This record gives sequence, C-alpha cells and structure tokens, in this order.
Amino acid sequence: MRVLVVEDEARLAAALQRGLQAEGFAVDVTGDGQDGLELARHGGYDAMILDVMLPRLSGYRVVRQLRTERNWLPVLMLSAKDGEYDQADGLDCGADDYLTKPFSYVVLLARLRALLRRGVPERPTVLSFGDIELDPAVRRVTVAGDEVTLTAREYALLQYLLRRPGEVLSKTELLDHVWDAALDTAPNAVEVYVGYLRRKIGRERLETVRGAGYRLAAVPSAGA
Repeated sequence: MRVLVVEDEARLAAALQRGLQAEGFAVDVTGDGQDGLELARHGGYDAMILDVMLPRLSGYRVVRQLRTERNWLPVLMLSAKDGEYDQADGLDCGADDYLTKPFSYVVLLARLRALLRRGVPERPTVLSFGDIELDPAVRRVTVAGDEVTLTAREYALLQYLLRRPGEVLSKTELLDHVWDAALDTAPNAVEVYVGYLRRKIGRERLETVRGAGYRLAAVPSAGA
C-alpha cells in the first residue's frame, strides 16, 4: 500500500514515515501543499495523510481541489485545530477522517487502516430538494442548474435545511445547529440570514410557517 504524507513539521513527517514503513507501507513525504496536490493527482496512492497548515496551499484547499476534480483518494486530515467547527470544516471540504494533534500513533494507524479497508469511496452524496443541490465535498450550491455563491453562514443554514427536507424547523433549532452554542446569538439572527438566503435561492423556496419556523419548499420546474 502506498501512502502520501503531506506534513511540514519535519520531525513529525519523518516519524510518520519511519512508523508507516515499519508497518509495511510505501511512504512518500512532502512538506508543501502544492507539491502534495500534484503528487496526489498523479502518484497512484492508496491514501493520504494531510496536515491543514501548509506552505503555498492549505490542507483544506488541497482536499477541496481534489474533490472538485472528482479525485476520491482517501484523506486523513491532521491539525492542531481541535474545535468542533474546525473538524466539521475539514470533513465538509472532503476529508474522510480528521485527527487532532497531538495524537496517538496507534489511533492514527487504526484510522488509516480503516480508510484503506473502505477503499476509494464513491462520489459523496449530494444533498438536494426540488431544484436545489448542495455538494458538501466541493461546497458547491446550484439552484435550477445555476451556481449560487453563499457565505459560510448561509451555506451552513442551507445545508441544515437540506438535511431536514420539507420539515418545519424552529428558530431555536436552527440557532442550536447552525450557530456556535458558545456564543450568545440573538434569535433574530435566524431571520436575518433567512432573508439573505432567500435573496440568493429565491423567496419561494424558503417558506415561513407562522409561529413555527421555516421549511424548504420545492418549486416546480419551468417545464412541469
């Protein structure tokens, strides 16, 4: 099995290379994000261990670019950033697993083996409802076939709505799942971002259910 390690901490990269080679893996190492992307594209690897903070291209950008190119090389992302949103960002941009530093080498090896057992995954599931589509792997949103650019908060709001298609979601539930629970966010923030999102996807696609909350509504296609 061939593994690519993209890590700019030289001592950690060398330790990973030695440890993985001792387990029988063929290992290539680079400390540069752009070089890692090129190797991942053309190196014929079975998996990649990818740091987040890298020269030239971050790990997020590397994995997002691979997924944009429909390259489903299994990726185990490493990062010292251990917040829940940091981990969610890594997984949403296309990584298959996320491990925070410092980590147990035994755990890293077990997770790597788990990725290899799964093999190269199929195309990630695209969330859709009506004529709205959201591809979490590449953070791409289309409405009636046209690409729509959303802010991070608008994207998170739409993603949560798409995971509960057709359901009425209260302001409290949306605050709990889309906003940081550690922050004292006013309930009217939901109204504000619902308004922003409506401008981009169309008011008719996001209904207000008086006294209850909001839900997505399917819009018939022009030919229907």
